Amino acid sequence: MAEYLMESEQEAERLALKTDFQRLADQARWAGITPGMRVADIGCGSGKTSAFLAELVQPGGRVVGVDASEQRLAHARQNYAGPGVAFECRDFYRPLTGLGQFDFIWVRFVLEYHRIQAFAIVQNLLEILAPGGILCLIDLDYNCLSHFGQSERLNRAIGGVMRQLEEEADFDPYLGRKLYSWMYDLGLEQIGVDLQAHHLIYGELNDTDAFNWLQKVQVAARESGYPFNEYENGFDGFAEEFRQFFADPRRFTYTPLIACRGRKPTGA
Repeated sequence: MAEYLMESEQEAERLALKTDFQRLADQARWAGITPGMRVADIGCGSGKTSAFLAELVQPGGRVVGVDASEQRLAHARQNYAGPGVAFECRDFYRPLTGLGQFDFIWVRFVLEYHRIQAFAIVQNLLEILAPGGILCLIDLDYNCLSHFGQSERLNRAIGGVMRQLEEEADFDPYLGRKLYSWMYDLGLEQIGVDLQAHHLIYGELNDTDAFNWLQKVQVAARESGYPFNEYENGFDGFAEEFRQFFADPRRFTYTPLIACRGRKPTGA
């Protein structure tokens, strides 16, 4: 499995801060989650999403959070394990049949980190989706690339970082636009698509957005391998200009979120 792009000591905190229960609940209910379901949360990370999903399937439901990171799962077990929630360390590039069958599989902000294998991962997940079960895939499109108010050199550097991450880190900034066609190709039924803003940032910057985006710069951009030739002092110059740009209330930033749901044929 590819190394996780955003790995850092503060990643569990970043994931927890940016996970909002009401927004997640709206997305999951739109996709068809209901009480009593057995749910797989693929790429569960810090475990907060798994705990939120577990609330939505009560009474009688159960959520299994699946992640390949023992570090992340240690945090999840310590903070979120309990009745109706369990965690499994598994490589979802490989068959997951030992986990049993699920009524609902949730994959949010995961596939973008696995550009080359993303479609194969989705195929793999269908093996543990029960006939008639629902697959929900949610990811971003044009990720980290939609800003206004930045300088030309900052714009070039951001684009260069994202191209470098595509080529060297298996990251896909355009993953969201692919989800519907993949579900169609795999023969899922009753496919639905929803498009909304994930990031919509203007005016005064709040603490959560500041922490989230500056972590992206300090972890992903710093480690991308991009040379930052636009700046005399390289990455440090880029990071400082990005910080000033992002703190400016004139700045405008958005990222589209695309959610797709589909049902596995009962005869499959």
